[in-house]
Amino acid sequence: MTEIDRDMLLRPRTLPSLRWWIGGLLFASTVINYIDRQTLSVLAPFLKQDYQWSNVDFACLVISFRAAYAIGQTVSGRFLDRVGTRRGLTITVLWYSLAALLTSLASGLRSFCVFRFLLGAGESANWPGATKAVAEWFPKRERGWAVALFDSGSSIGAVVASFLSVGLYWAFGWRLAFVFTGTLGFLWLIAWRLLYHPPEDHPRIRESERQMILNDKAEAARSSVLAPAVHWTQLLRLPQTWGVIIGKTLTDPIWFFIADWFAIYLVARGIKVEESFLFYWIPFAAADLGNFFGGGASSWLIRRGWPVVKARQAFVIFGGLGMSLLACTIFTANPWALAALFGFSTFAYAAFCTMIIVLPSDLFPSGSVATVSGMSGTGAGLGTILSTLTVGYVSDHYSFAPILIGASLIPLVAMVLMLVLIRTGGDGTPNA
Repeated sequence: MTEIDRDMLLRPRTLPSLRWWIGGLLFASTVINYIDRQTLSVLAPFLKQDYQWSNVDFACLVISFRAAYAIGQTVSGRFLDRVGTRRGLTITVLWYSLAALLTSLASGLRSFCVFRFLLGAGESANWPGATKAVAEWFPKRERGWAVALFDSGSSIGAVVASFLSVGLYWAFGWRLAFVFTGTLGFLWLIAWRLLYHPPEDHPRIRESERQMILNDKAEAARSSVLAPAVHWTQLLRLPQTWGVIIGKTLTDPIWFFIADWFAIYLVARGIKVEESFLFYWIPFAAADLGNFFGGGASSWLIRRGWPVVKARQAFVIFGGLGMSLLACTIFTANPWALAALFGFSTFAYAAFCTMIIVLPSDLFPSGSVATVSGMSGTGAGLGTILSTLTVGYVSDHYSFAPILIGASLIPLVAMVLMLVLIRTGGDGTPNA
């Protein structure tokens, strides 16, 4: 055997379209991330009965998670841009998997709040990290699809959690439900450490794919008005940064209202706890379709010759208008009608959200993508904390109707502000 033959045998086998394997890992991470966080939301009706929690008490649990999540988004974004995607997500997934596992030891409202805070701190890195990985691995024409793929894991994770958590609860009790879901992240870490490396030096990437990715990065660097890595204070001087931050700050609270409160809302409308899980999954499945609709259709428009930012803005408009249907839910108590209206609204939200997530990779160099994504996540976290306090108080003292009316109007404001702040030149490229 010659030395060349020996080298060929020892060299790792290349994988075709390796970037989509990476996309699959990001999708799996998001699924697990949402299973871990949604376990509490799905079991909330049971835990509320067991511990005699009011809606304000439950809001405190949600806020414990959101406070850490809000702070952690900006911190983790800067952390990921400094230490890199591979090491950064390894540390943060390990963190939140331990926190999810330890939730099984909770004994009351305070201890639940502590473990939810720890979970939120770790989970905050998923979206900045996944967005950064997409910017590293995918050309602009494919990023809409790639973001749709990993972001769809949130709705799929919520659907899986709705069945898995209830099944585990009935079979083993709520403590073992948290033990089981908390172990999933450790399994993901094995695959992540084995497969993820930057495309520049990945041992299993085909040379043609490496050159395609590097050529796209080189073209983006030539056309960018920003340095490869920009300090966060400089980023905050750009209207595009504020367009992304405001868009996510105003729309994410609507999604988290549905994710955290939908099961409770169904019960409040007269649907039995045992029957609510028949309808709980529908808005999340619709959101999954919305991710691919927004990401795929915007990528299709780019391939048809649309400027990148103009293609994204088209689905910002669709999402803002579609979410306004939430106000219609106050006029019916039919569970199927409620699920359908919530479903279309989350479909529209997901298309909107996919654009917000992908825009940092379109507008900013790779060294700043996670930072901008993290800052937008912090804004969303703060907005969600405020909205959660509002939902808890208003639903306890009045009803859910004012909340739903507000949730239908706020996305329209977000839509207008994003269109104004994310300005483009005549060719559709972002202005400095």
